[in-house]
Amino acid sequence: MGDTLTSEKSYLLLSGAISANLQFLSPEVVKHYLEHKDQIPFALARGFTVAPNPLEKFALLADLGIITVKADYVHGKQISSFLEKYPKMFYDYDKNITDANFPRPSRILKPGDKLWVRAYKQIVGGTTTSEERMTFLETQNVAIYTGAQGSSLVFEQKRDQLPKGFWYASFDKEERLWKDSDGNRGVPGVHADLNGDFNWSLGYLEGVWDVNRAFFGFCDLSSET
Repeated sequence: MGDTLTSEKSYLLLSGAISANLQFLSPEVVKHYLEHKDQIPFALARGFTVAPNPLEKFALLADLGIITVKADYVHGKQISSFLEKYPKMFYDYDKNITDANFPRPSRILKPGDKLWVRAYKQIVGGTTTSEERMTFLETQNVAIYTGAQGSSLVFEQKRDQLPKGFWYASFDKEERLWKDSDGNRGVPGVHADLNGDFNWSLGYLEGVWDVNRAFFGFCDLSSET
């Protein structure tokens, strides 16, 4: 039937060599091997190069500066009033982005709040997860989640500064996001296409993201914080 283990030979040889010599290795090395032996095939596949640190998969795309929540801001009506104010600014928008579907982001904004906004991009190939991106935001001290309302303010005040050709997610915790009939959690985002047109739409928290999907980071500069 031929040799069906060609692709596995290097893994089997290495694993066998380590296993045969466990008695000569320190307890720390043995423990490390037993806890990580499932990673050997992947290490061999990439030539034992170091796998990217998840926190090194992203970088600053644009520093958008400060946005200020205006005096007439009403949280419970922000989305509807925003769409009424800019009815022709979007070539399309997701009808599920409503005040009723996104009533309680982690950070509910109020008049006078100041937020420092930055946009980040993925700098490695392939895809990354929502969890990786939100973990990165936590390390940047910008993990203030403002949901759909935050993305609407960025559009209002900073749309001309958004690098074109990216879709910008405004992440939030799972329990804060609207869930569709299939159980998917919607992540609001603004698309600034290469022609300068905009779309307000939803991605999925459970999905994966590629290099064309950027994301906002909000840092709270309000006096009380």
